[in-house]
Amino acid sequence: MWNRNQIVNAKYAEYATSADFCQIFDKDMSSLYLLSLLLTGDHKKAEECFVAGLENAVDRNRVFKDWARGWARRVIIQNALRTVDPHPKKESILNSASIEANDKTAAERPEIAAVLGLQAFDRFVFVMSVLEDYSDHDCSILLGSTRRDVLAARVRALQKIGSAAEFFRAQKENREIPARTAVDHRESGMLYARFA
Repeated sequence: MWNRNQIVNAKYAEYATSADFCQIFDKDMSSLYLLSLLLTGDHKKAEECFVAGLENAVDRNRVFKDWARGWARRVIIQNALRTVDPHPKKESILNSASIEANDKTAAERPEIAAVLGLQAFDRFVFVMSVLEDYSDHDCSILLGSTRRDVLAARVRALQKIGSAAEFFRAQKENREIPARTAVDHRESGMLYARFA
Protein backbone atom coordinates (compact mmCIF):
# COMPACT_ATOMS: atom_id res chain seq x y z
CA MET A 1 0.00 0.00 0.00
CA TRP A 2 1.21 3.52 -0.80
CA ASN A 3 1.78 6.07 1.91
CA ARG A 4 0.87 9.74 1.56
CA ASN A 5 4.40 10.88 0.54
CA GLN A 6 4.55 8.36 -2.28
CA ILE A 7 1.22 9.58 -3.66
CA VAL A 8 2.32 13.24 -3.53
CA ASN A 9 5.64 12.39 -5.23
CA ALA A 10 3.86 10.38 -7.94
CA LYS A 11 1.51 13.29 -8.60
CA TYR A 12 4.35 15.75 -9.21
CA ALA A 13 6.57 13.26 -11.03
CA GLU A 14 4.39 13.50 -14.12
CA TYR A 15 5.16 17.22 -14.54
CA ALA A 16 8.43 18.60 -15.89
CA THR A 17 10.57 20.38 -13.34
CA SER A 18 13.02 23.23 -13.82
CA ALA A 19 15.80 20.65 -13.80
CA ASP A 20 14.06 18.74 -16.62
CA PHE A 21 13.94 21.89 -18.76
CA CYS A 22 17.59 22.67 -17.99
CA GLN A 23 18.48 19.16 -19.08
CA ILE A 24 16.45 19.50 -22.30
CA PHE A 25 18.08 22.84 -23.15
CA ASP A 26 21.52 21.36 -22.39
CA LYS A 27 20.98 18.16 -24.38
CA ASP A 28 19.20 19.83 -27.32
CA MET A 29 21.25 23.03 -27.29
CA SER A 30 22.34 22.75 -30.93
CA SER A 31 18.90 22.12 -32.36
CA LEU A 32 17.21 24.73 -30.15
CA TYR A 33 19.84 27.33 -31.06
CA LEU A 34 19.48 26.45 -34.75
CA LEU A 35 15.72 26.89 -34.43
CA SER A 36 16.34 30.31 -32.83
CA LEU A 37 18.78 31.27 -35.58
CA LEU A 38 16.52 30.16 -38.42
CA LEU A 39 13.64 32.16 -36.98
CA THR A 40 15.45 35.34 -35.97
CA GLY A 41 17.97 35.38 -38.82
CA ASP A 42 20.64 36.87 -36.59
CA HIS A 43 23.17 35.27 -34.21
CA LYS A 44 22.77 37.91 -31.48
CA LYS A 45 18.97 37.73 -31.55
CA ALA A 46 19.16 33.93 -31.65
CA GLU A 47 21.23 33.89 -28.45
CA GLU A 48 18.80 36.25 -26.73
CA CYS A 49 15.87 34.12 -27.91
CA PHE A 50 17.56 30.92 -26.68
CA VAL A 51 18.34 32.33 -23.22
CA ALA A 52 14.87 33.85 -22.87
CA GLY A 53 13.42 30.49 -23.95
CA LEU A 54 15.29 28.69 -21.19
CA GLU A 55 14.17 31.26 -18.62
CA ASN A 56 10.55 31.06 -19.81
CA ALA A 57 10.51 27.28 -19.90
CA VAL A 58 11.87 27.04 -16.36
CA ASP A 59 9.42 29.65 -15.01
CA ARG A 60 6.32 28.55 -16.96
CA ASN A 61 3.19 26.82 -15.74
CA ARG A 62 3.44 23.14 -15.14
CA VAL A 63 3.83 21.02 -18.26
CA PHE A 64 3.60 17.25 -18.51
CA LYS A 65 7.05 15.70 -18.62
CA ASP A 66 6.27 14.00 -21.94
CA TRP A 67 5.47 17.38 -23.48
CA ALA A 68 8.50 19.24 -22.12
CA ARG A 69 10.70 18.90 -25.21
CA GLY A 70 7.90 20.19 -27.49
CA TRP A 71 7.12 22.94 -25.01
CA ALA A 72 10.76 24.07 -25.10
CA ARG A 73 10.60 24.37 -28.90
CA ARG A 74 7.31 26.26 -28.69
CA VAL A 75 8.80 28.72 -26.17
CA ILE A 76 11.69 29.37 -28.59
CA ILE A 77 9.18 30.09 -31.38
CA GLN A 78 7.14 32.42 -29.16
CA ASN A 79 10.27 34.35 -28.12
CA ALA A 80 11.38 34.63 -31.73
CA LEU A 81 7.95 36.02 -32.64
CA ARG A 82 8.30 38.67 -29.94
CA THR A 83 11.88 39.48 -30.97
CA VAL A 84 11.35 39.76 -34.73
CA ASP A 85 7.60 40.53 -35.18
CA PRO A 86 7.47 39.10 -38.71
CA HIS A 87 3.94 40.29 -39.56
CA PRO A 88 3.92 40.87 -43.34
CA LYS A 89 2.40 44.36 -43.16
CA LYS A 90 5.18 45.55 -40.83
CA GLU A 91 7.91 43.93 -42.88
CA SER A 92 10.05 45.96 -45.23
CA ILE A 93 12.04 44.70 -48.18
CA LEU A 94 15.21 44.97 -46.06
CA ASN A 95 13.87 42.74 -43.29
CA SER A 96 15.44 39.53 -44.55
CA ALA A 97 18.56 38.27 -42.87
CA SER A 98 21.66 39.48 -44.65
CA ILE A 99 23.85 36.82 -46.17
CA GLU A 100 27.21 37.99 -47.45
CA ALA A 101 29.22 36.00 -49.97
CA ASN A 102 32.04 35.54 -47.47
CA ASP A 103 29.72 34.51 -44.65
CA LYS A 104 30.96 31.33 -43.00
CA THR A 105 27.41 29.98 -42.70
CA ALA A 106 26.75 30.33 -46.43
CA ALA A 107 29.97 28.51 -47.28
CA GLU A 108 29.60 25.67 -44.78
CA ARG A 109 25.81 25.22 -44.65
CA PRO A 110 24.15 26.55 -47.82
CA GLU A 111 20.78 25.09 -46.77
CA ILE A 112 20.83 27.29 -43.66
CA ALA A 113 21.95 30.29 -45.70
CA ALA A 114 19.01 29.73 -48.06
CA VAL A 115 16.53 29.84 -45.18
CA LEU A 116 18.23 32.87 -43.61
CA GLY A 117 17.95 34.69 -46.95
CA LEU A 118 14.14 34.62 -46.84
CA GLN A 119 11.99 37.56 -45.79
CA ALA A 120 11.13 37.30 -42.09
CA PHE A 121 7.47 36.29 -42.58
CA ASP A 122 8.34 33.68 -45.22
CA ARG A 123 11.14 32.37 -43.00
CA PHE A 124 8.82 31.98 -40.02
CA VAL A 125 6.19 30.23 -42.11
CA PHE A 126 8.77 27.86 -43.62
CA VAL A 127 10.35 26.97 -40.30
CA MET A 128 7.07 26.61 -38.46
CA SER A 129 5.05 24.77 -41.11
CA VAL A 130 7.68 22.70 -42.91
CA LEU A 131 10.39 22.09 -40.32
CA GLU A 132 8.32 22.17 -37.11
CA ASP A 133 5.14 20.71 -38.66
CA TYR A 134 2.72 23.36 -37.40
CA SER A 135 -0.63 23.41 -39.18
CA ASP A 136 -1.55 26.35 -41.41
CA HIS A 137 -4.21 27.27 -38.88
CA ASP A 138 -1.71 27.33 -35.99
CA CYS A 139 0.78 29.34 -38.08
CA SER A 140 -1.85 31.89 -39.03
CA ILE A 141 -2.90 32.34 -35.39
CA LEU A 142 0.65 32.67 -34.05
CA LEU A 143 1.70 34.99 -36.88
CA GLY A 144 -1.46 37.08 -36.77
CA SER A 145 -2.21 36.55 -40.45
CA THR A 146 -4.61 34.67 -42.68
CA ARG A 147 -4.22 31.08 -43.80
CA ARG A 148 -3.99 32.38 -47.37
CA ASP A 149 -0.96 34.50 -46.36
CA VAL A 150 0.63 31.43 -44.77
CA LEU A 151 0.07 29.30 -47.89
CA ALA A 152 1.46 32.00 -50.18
CA ALA A 153 4.49 32.55 -47.92
CA ARG A 154 5.26 28.81 -47.88
CA VAL A 155 5.15 28.64 -51.69
CA ARG A 156 7.44 31.70 -51.95
CA ALA A 157 9.83 30.20 -49.41
CA LEU A 158 9.98 26.86 -51.20
CA GLN A 159 10.59 28.60 -54.53
CA LYS A 160 13.39 30.74 -53.12
CA ILE A 161 15.00 27.85 -51.27
CA GLY A 162 14.84 25.76 -54.45
CA SER A 163 16.50 28.59 -56.38
CA ALA A 164 19.16 29.03 -53.70
CA ALA A 165 19.83 25.29 -53.65
CA GLU A 166 20.39 25.32 -57.42
CA PHE A 167 22.66 28.36 -57.08
CA PHE A 168 24.77 26.75 -54.32
CA ARG A 169 24.91 23.43 -56.20
CA ALA A 170 26.12 25.17 -59.37
CA GLN A 171 28.63 27.19 -57.38
CA LYS A 172 29.97 24.08 -55.64
CA GLU A 173 30.29 22.17 -58.91
CA ASN A 174 32.03 25.16 -60.52
CA ARG A 175 29.55 25.31 -63.35
CA GLU A 176 27.70 28.21 -64.87
CA ILE A 177 24.83 29.42 -62.75
CA PRO A 178 21.55 29.18 -64.68
CA ALA A 179 20.17 32.52 -65.83
CA ARG A 180 16.81 31.80 -64.20
CA THR A 181 17.00 29.79 -61.02
CA ALA A 182 13.44 30.49 -59.91
CA VAL A 183 11.10 27.54 -59.71
CA ASP A 184 8.67 27.27 -62.64
CA HIS A 185 5.08 28.19 -61.74
CA ARG A 186 3.92 24.69 -62.70
CA GLU A 187 6.47 23.27 -60.28
CA SER A 188 5.36 25.66 -57.54
CA GLY A 189 1.83 24.34 -57.98
CA MET A 190 3.17 20.83 -57.39
CA LEU A 191 5.12 22.06 -54.38
CA TYR A 192 2.01 23.77 -53.10
CA ALA A 193 -0.02 20.58 -53.51
CA ARG A 194 2.66 18.56 -51.75
CA PHE A 195 2.92 20.83 -48.70
CA ALA A 196 -0.65 22.15 -48.50
